[in-house]
Amino acid sequence: MLDIKWIRQNPDDLDQALKARGAEPKASKILALDADRRAHQASLNEMQERRNAASKQIGQAMGQGDKVKAEALKTEVSALKSDLQIGEARARELDAELNDLLATLPNVPLPDVPVGADESDNIEIRKVGEKRECAFAPKEHFELGEALGMMDAETAAEMSGARFTLLSGPLARLERALGQFFLDTHTSEHGYTEVQPPLLVRDEAMYGTGQLPKFAEDSFRTTDDRWLIPTAEVSLTNIVSDSIIDHDYLPRRYTALTACFRSEAGSAGRDTRGYLRQHQFYKVEMVSVTDAESSEAELERMTKCAETVLEKLGLHFRTVVLCTGDMGFGARKTYDIEVWLPGQGAYREISSCSVCGDFQGRRMNARYRAAGEKQTQFVHTLNGSGVAVGRALIAVMETYQNEDGTITVPDALRPYMGGMEIIGKP
Repeated sequence: MLDIKWIRQNPDDLDQALKARGAEPKASKILALDADRRAHQASLNEMQERRNAASKQIGQAMGQGDKVKAEALKTEVSALKSDLQIGEARARELDAELNDLLATLPNVPLPDVPVGADESDNIEIRKVGEKRECAFAPKEHFELGEALGMMDAETAAEMSGARFTLLSGPLARLERALGQFFLDTHTSEHGYTEVQPPLLVRDEAMYGTGQLPKFAEDSFRTTDDRWLIPTAEVSLTNIVSDSIIDHDYLPRRYTALTACFRSEAGSAGRDTRGYLRQHQFYKVEMVSVTDAESSEAELERMTKCAETVLEKLGLHFRTVVLCTGDMGFGARKTYDIEVWLPGQGAYREISSCSVCGDFQGRRMNARYRAAGEKQTQFVHTLNGSGVAVGRALIAVMETYQNEDGTITVPDALRPYMGGMEIIGKP
């Protein structure tokens, strides 16, 4: 969340940032509530001081034999005690009200983020590779998978409902190969530490990374009040929650290959066929925890790591910087990597890399301390897909499809496929 001290000093900047993100101004409401809270706390402090002074005076009055004064002071102390209890309850209410309001504020974009309303205002910054030019009409991934008998949405729907798909045979192995390839590249070449994190987390973890309270409907909740992670960002980032890290141990870089679960609220009618938008999917996530001075450079590094695995697969993609109206809730700046899908004839997002500043660090109470310093600072966090495995599967299927409906296995994946070169070959 945002620093209330910063909001007090920069109310106009807050409202301008909210406007850029398509949100209503909130500074006046926040400052009014904050002023009430601080005035109430000042009143409580005065009452507590008077209570302490009166309590001392009781002993003095008793020592002087002034029972009348002592009884009057006792009555005053009793009344102050009651008032303080009521006042402290109100203080907790005001604190909760302010914190709830701050928790719904999106992050403030960095100055170089383009201002815009939606994805049409995003700015392309580079393209890598060439589009696959087919001498035949390319098919979409689900047409290929269904024809091969290795992609079955109907059977999955019978047991789980819509937005689930059953993969089998070499196609299932290809998805596994992609995940292992991404994970191996990030750990052996990019300096990330592999983690196998929990897939179920508590409210505090979801709050820490910004999924709660605003996006509760986008995730699945269990009957014992845990959440299925929508991304391993939640688990990996919360490794440092409620901790103070020595500056010498930064940056910390984590990666994980996990199943992810999303309700896809608000996506009715979108991408209902195929493997593009599922309730359950696999993703390799990258998370960095760093200091304030390094976080923006770390975003460039992380984005390059995600681009590298796509280059190794020979996929054509473009990288865009998201405008203020298209960024995620907790991001200060985001690069989306969009892979070219020949079957769709369109670019689709396959990775999103974001720097969050200290936004999540504040929510998690995660801090670092420089050598020789007493004062701590909140960590800066970053997260990025490295990359979405299901979408990479789609891209490989459509890019490497052959006219006869078979799929050529990219060179980089053949060691993970037992040397297999063609999927669907008799």
